[in-house]
Amino acid sequence: MMVDDEPLIRKAVKYEMNERGAEVECHISDDGTTEMRRVEMAETFASGPSLLASLENGELPDYLLVDMEFQGEPTGGLMITQRVHERYPSVRIIIFSGRFDNPEESGERRVESGERSRRINEIGSVVMEALRLGASAFVSKNAAGGFSIENIIRAIACLERGERFYFNYPVMLTLKEAATHYFALVGTQASVEVSDVERNLLLLEAAGCTASEISGRLGESDKAIQERQKDLSRRLDIVNKSAARVAKALSLGLIAPTDINFLPRG
Repeated sequence: MMVDDEPLIRKAVKYEMNERGAEVECHISDDGTTEMRRVEMAETFASGPSLLASLENGELPDYLLVDMEFQGEPTGGLMITQRVHERYPSVRIIIFSGRFDNPEESGERRVESGERSRRINEIGSVVMEALRLGASAFVSKNAAGGFSIENIIRAIACLERGERFYFNYPVMLTLKEAATHYFALVGTQASVEVSDVERNLLLLEAAGCTASEISGRLGESDKAIQERQKDLSRRLDIVNKSAARVAKALSLGLIAPTDINFLPRG
């Protein structure tokens, strides 16, 4: 089955898949017995509710193609993925979207380095969230190495062979770049450690406390707090300013936004 809010996409995929008449080797028992089965698109749906209503009243598909973007919502497919996986864990979910392609592969206009890194990391985080919610495979909609029935068939064949996940080439490029950024950040994080006192100092700075207020709350002299601030700035490799310390601590995960108790305006 397939859920996608674009009628032309639904019609094209269903027609091509059923015309192709492709077969894949499928496991039919726990002892390793397999047989060749034809892959057919049984039904398509324009929305999550219509899909879920059908699943409640009829036979379940072996695989479900889920579009990630619905009516302008970039990650609308996550809700469908989660609900289907929770209610029908036997259904294997394939995300079918051009949203996860590496910008260069998708023919997208060149973007600045900082913006590109931000978008790559954002895409990577959505892919990881989809996997956490139950997705098993990602197939690109875009023509460059993507939107072809062969890629959908290949994803099904790989999963039937026992592979846990499948990503076609444009999506894999994105994940590779996102992983590179992630491990670079982890390497930076590992090189900076803060004590409980230093972490509390950073949280108090983030909350808006002055050096004197931090001194009173931590029970140390103003001079001792100033020395701690200087030492933190040195280890974080930034200028000795509270805003810079807070920003760097947040970016490295040394403190979390949810742990900051902002001072009331008064």
